[in-house]
Amino acid sequence: MPMIKLDKVSEKTTRRRRSDAEQSERAVVAAAVRVLGERPGASMRDVAEEAGVSRQTVYAHFPSREALLAAVLDHFTAQVLDEAREFDTAEGSARDALLGFLDGGWDLFARHSGLVRAAAAAASPGREDDLHAPFREILERLVRRGQENGEFDSALSAEWLVAALVALAHAAGEEVHAGRSGPGTAVAALRESAVRLLGAQAEEPRSRQ
Repeated sequence: MPMIKLDKVSEKTTRRRRSDAEQSERAVVAAAVRVLGERPGASMRDVAEEAGVSRQTVYAHFPSREALLAAVLDHFTAQVLDEAREFDTAEGSARDALLGFLDGGWDLFARHSGLVRAAAAAASPGREDDLHAPFREILERLVRRGQENGEFDSALSAEWLVAALVALAHAAGEEVHAGRSGPGTAVAALRESAVRLLGAQAEEPRSRQ
C-alpha cells in the first residue's frame, strides 16, 4: 500500500482552505457593495444574508463595520486603478487618456457615491492619501506626457496641476452630494475645467443630465 506524504496532504488542505476563505471574503465584500449601496444603514447581519454566509463568518473576515467599509473602499479603488492603468499605457493623445481616466473614476463614483463617501469617511487617518497615491502617479505621468508633446501648457509644474485636478474632482463630487449639481452637469464641468487648467484644446461638450 503506497505511503501518503502527510506534509503534501497538509499543504494541499491549507491551499484549499485559503482559497475557500478568499472566495468567502470576496463574496462578503460584493454583498456589502450591493446591500450598503442600497441601504447605507444595513447591518452586518444583512450583509451576511446577502452573501449567503453566517454573521460569524463576516466578523471572521472583518471584525468591525469600519473594517468592512475599508475593504469596500479597497474594492472600488482596485476597480478604478485597473482601468486607470489602461489609460496610462494607451497610445495617442494625452488629453484623451487623461479625460478617459477622469471619466472612469467619475462613473464609478456616480454609481456608488453614497457608499464611496461612507467608506472614505470611515477610513483611518492617512488611508485616503495612501489610496490616492497610485492615481496621482498616473495623473502625473499623463500630465508630463502632455507637456512634453505640447498638448498641455508647461508653465506650471506637473505636481501642481495634479493637485489641482484632484481638488477639482473632489469639488465636483461635493456639488453632487450637496444637490447643487446633477452628475452629468458636474462631470461636464470637471472635464471642461481640466482642459482649461491644462491649457489643452477645448472639446465638444458632453450631454448634461
